[in-house]
Amino acid sequence: MNLTLGLLFEQTVNKYPNKEALVDRSRGIRWTYEQWDKEVNKLANALIGSGVRKGDRVSTFLFNSYELGTVYFAAAKIGAIINPINFRLRADEVSYILNDAKPKIVLFEQALEPQITKVHEQFPSISFWYIDVSTPSYAAYYHDRVKAAESTPPTIEVSENDIYAIMYTSGTTGRPKGVMHRHSNMVEQSLICKSALSVTPDDIGLVTAPMFHCAELHCCFLPRVHAGATNIIIHHFDPKVVLNTVKEEKVSLLFAAPTMWNMILQEDIQLYDLSSLRLGLYGAAPMAPALVNACKEQLGIDLVQAYGMTEMGPAITFLGKDEQLSKAGSAGKACFNHEIRVVRPNESGPSEPEDLLPAGEVGEIIVKGPCMMVGYYNREKASEEAMYKGWYHSGDLGYLDEDGYLFVADRVDDMVISGGENVYPREVEDVLYEHEGILDVAVLGEPDEFWGEKVIAIVVRKNQNLTADELEYFCKNSERLAPYKRPRRYVFVEELPRNASGKIQKFLLREGLASETIN
Repeated sequence: MNLTLGLLFEQTVNKYPNKEALVDRSRGIRWTYEQWDKEVNKLANALIGSGVRKGDRVSTFLFNSYELGTVYFAAAKIGAIINPINFRLRADEVSYILNDAKPKIVLFEQALEPQITKVHEQFPSISFWYIDVSTPSYAAYYHDRVKAAESTPPTIEVSENDIYAIMYTSGTTGRPKGVMHRHSNMVEQSLICKSALSVTPDDIGLVTAPMFHCAELHCCFLPRVHAGATNIIIHHFDPKVVLNTVKEEKVSLLFAAPTMWNMILQEDIQLYDLSSLRLGLYGAAPMAPALVNACKEQLGIDLVQAYGMTEMGPAITFLGKDEQLSKAGSAGKACFNHEIRVVRPNESGPSEPEDLLPAGEVGEIIVKGPCMMVGYYNREKASEEAMYKGWYHSGDLGYLDEDGYLFVADRVDDMVISGGENVYPREVEDVLYEHEGILDVAVLGEPDEFWGEKVIAIVVRKNQNLTADELEYFCKNSERLAPYKRPRRYVFVEELPRNASGKIQKFLLREGLASETIN
């Protein structure tokens, strides 16, 4: 069956034309699926009228908005390739992506205008569309283009094997790479996530994590559209706004990265009626068991964990709501139609898929499944290495237990080797998160003349009274932390650098330590 994302959307429209589909509270938009479909068609025709052809790239530089949700399906209907750009990027980083992806059109908004203003002259062949009023002189007004277009469905023939998106990796280690996915990859991902989260037409989902990132877009937003559910869009994450929206809109489904769940828990939960919230999804970064328990106890909801990476769509495992306590710390089992292996890391090249490690032994996590990327855009060698022998080599370290549950230890690059012993930062972080005075923490290695590396912890405190001596005493008395794993230095900071998916950018912390801007 040639099911593309455009056809998936149209099927939902035909099934649930009068059901509320998309709500953008800040913009005063409340559309049924039929109303939204007309807007999608108008935008699709506006893109065609502006010279966009099948295979052309359409980039977005937007916070969460109904325009972003609309262009997602408009591009899919005409075979254009969507390229959502991280709204946290600076001008030179945006320029890098635009130069690599070479889009025909870029949609942007007022909050991000300074970055585009700095780079637009570098790209005379790109048409910039502005979604807010007071359009800058070099841009076209998005809503004028859409208003002038017809709402008849476009007639472009699109195949399930066509490239639907180029999504740039989150850049935890440096310059991002463009991950290419086919329509068929995301239809499969949507089916997997819809099943894992038991999404129904009665669900109301809250979009608060960044829509440009595949965790929100592919695991949550798309499956809810697939099911005929409702999507409520919040421009950007704010814990008070999230809680108030859950209360007022009777939200039932919510995805948040661990750091976002942590911020929600810092609010006065008792002020909000959260009884409608049936399920919380977390992922994009590991969550300490102590935080999982706090979410369940204070919010009164079931939790499901997804683990994955952009290159795989992203979800490759789920840990179900009934497994959160019995398998605390695990990322879960492989998704439908996915196979996961843990193999011996190879320092001189890609790990061999047949060099399997026994249960409990840490190695590189590799995965195979129907949602695997086509490859990296303009990066043939990197693609070959990443998908060596048909397996995606994640660069993540972990192990499978006797029951087949995956436990993620860390990135290969993040492992600390102290005195010849391997120290996985996550296990140290999990212990530190149990201290009531810690809001956020990152553990990494620092060069040491005697040990090679020593373990250090970079900590965000809940209050300024927390001291290094108190944390040293806490770790010394932990039954879960061997002496050689204990941090030898604590650095207190106001916040940790994270990318859009919630992953800590440890390469920035290392750079800060090396330049003594963190001390």
